[in-house]
Amino acid sequence: MKFYEAEQLDIAVIGAGHAGIEAALAGARMGLRTALFTLTLDLVGNMPCNPSIGGTGKGHLVFEIDALGGEMGKAANAVMLQSRMLNASKGPAVHSLRMQSDRVAYRNYMKRVLEETENLTLIQAEITGIRIENGKVLGVETAFGAYYPTRCAIIATGTSLNGRIFVGEAACDAGPDNTVPAKLLTESLLEMGVKLARFKTGTPPRIHADSIDYDKLELQEGDENPILFGSDAPAENRLPCYITYTNEETHRIIRENFHRSPLYSGEIVGTGPRYCPSIETKIERFPDKERHQIFVEPMGLDTKEVYLQGLSSSLPEEVQKAFVRTIKGLEHCVFMRTGYAIEYDCCDPTQLKPTMEFKHIEGLFGAGQFNGTSGYEEAAAQGLIAGINAALLCKGEAPLTLSRSESYIGTMIDDITVKGTDEPYRVMTSRSEYRLLLRQDNAKERLIGYGKRAGLVREDVYQAFLAEDEQKKQEILRLSHSHLPASEELNKLLEERGYAPAAGGLNKADFLRRPFLTLEDLYTLEGGEHPLPPSVRRRVEVELKYEGYIKRQLEEVKRFAKMEEKQIPEDLDFHAIGGLRLEARQKLSDLRPDTVGKASRIPGVSPADISVLLVALAQRGQHDEAE
Repeated sequence: MKFYEAEQLDIAVIGAGHAGIEAALAGARMGLRTALFTLTLDLVGNMPCNPSIGGTGKGHLVFEIDALGGEMGKAANAVMLQSRMLNASKGPAVHSLRMQSDRVAYRNYMKRVLEETENLTLIQAEITGIRIENGKVLGVETAFGAYYPTRCAIIATGTSLNGRIFVGEAACDAGPDNTVPAKLLTESLLEMGVKLARFKTGTPPRIHADSIDYDKLELQEGDENPILFGSDAPAENRLPCYITYTNEETHRIIRENFHRSPLYSGEIVGTGPRYCPSIETKIERFPDKERHQIFVEPMGLDTKEVYLQGLSSSLPEEVQKAFVRTIKGLEHCVFMRTGYAIEYDCCDPTQLKPTMEFKHIEGLFGAGQFNGTSGYEEAAAQGLIAGINAALLCKGEAPLTLSRSESYIGTMIDDITVKGTDEPYRVMTSRSEYRLLLRQDNAKERLIGYGKRAGLVREDVYQAFLAEDEQKKQEILRLSHSHLPASEELNKLLEERGYAPAAGGLNKADFLRRPFLTLEDLYTLEGGEHPLPPSVRRRVEVELKYEGYIKRQLEEVKRFAKMEEKQIPEDLDFHAIGGLRLEARQKLSDLRPDTVGKASRIPGVSPADISVLLVALAQRGQHDEAE
């Protein structure tokens, strides 16, 4: 094909899903000429799977995106239908905010933001090729014959790259929601030497709200005092969710049709997500379980579509209708969209640096499901980091990398770029060894400085946070150095919560360190409500209540810092290091970790191998000094 040369770009972002949106906004807001290419303008910011933002572990990512100056949290706040804090009965490390979102309103919000952003052009076009020369990106090509010279390209293709949809015995080449798949880009990537894999995910049916018998379902209201991502603004729940369950009849129909599922017939070859399996996989994997929980969730204020969370399926349409109608409250449901499975191409993320740039191609970045992850929040976080680093590369400035000890974003990126993934990766609080330090409530404290330096956090927003942070510090200081005198009210409260009376009163910080006693309790005993903003009060309470544990984790961070910071020279020949096991030599040579800390997390590299590596690095350092 003959190409005509279009306008010069600094950053070309391929795909306008959650990763592409954050990448494009970051690049444009940092002053770079950015274009965001999408297969269709009608599905910018689409939610082809669940209509929600946040969740276990994922809520932490959204708070971190917001702290860095990203858009996802703001969009979720603007279109929130219901807000619930998951794991609220557990410790603060695992508290995770989840918002039911208005799917169409979310798309409209994001499209409007993109259209109104300076330096950013939103273009409907399929990118079919990426030109490189001498290991460096030169430009991108479209199906309509345009060639856009660019300094950086960010691949954020989601599940559209060579996508194929399956419903029972039927299959067709398609992206999410039956959109046109991106097929030619796969060929271009393979020609460039990018290693690709094949993953799979799926969606459940959507049914008509008026066909549901809500009287038979369990009501699930939002929190009494709902909170937002990164904001103390008042919030209001607008729609409830509901819960129901599968039963033995549901399971019988599914078991009898296993042979018609492309998951078991061999039609689907891609690896699916371990932590979000299809209903047929759940029944096959847990044959003794009598029922599975189903969340009945609204898709928006202006639609009758309802999402059946927990019923992802690729069984034939008539089978889906049959088993869904065995579920309590859904006996007469009317299908609006059939569930489906989708296969797609993604890259091996060990080819990437922690900046999201490919190691062997300068200016080429990957983000989101293209990198082997699963979920809107994981995608948006990677897109934000890729966009920031593409802009910094164009500016000739040092890249931004986040460590495991300061963010879930850093944990995720470290996991996928160092260890790789053989299945769609999702963030969970259990993936972090520092999760008490990486709470939702302190995301701004940890990351807002990075957002400010990148130019994504406005000065007034930054100064407002510093003022709140000072309020927090002063309140902790006050409570740590003040006494709660003995009183009838204090002793009554202590007895109600299972403690012995305190004849001489209590230090206020010690009062808070006791389980089942809260900052609100303390303020009541002091004689009234304290004027601190809710987000500041949450930080004060957590930092005082868990002070000892937090200090212990900070000490762990310091202990491991030397290994994390110990650099491995790019030209180090691992095969020449005597004492390294053969597997370790091979893994280290293939993955080329840049620090000893990363090397220690590579599967197949043992503590003994790390000891040998440290000795080799010390000897090399002595040799270099002698020269």
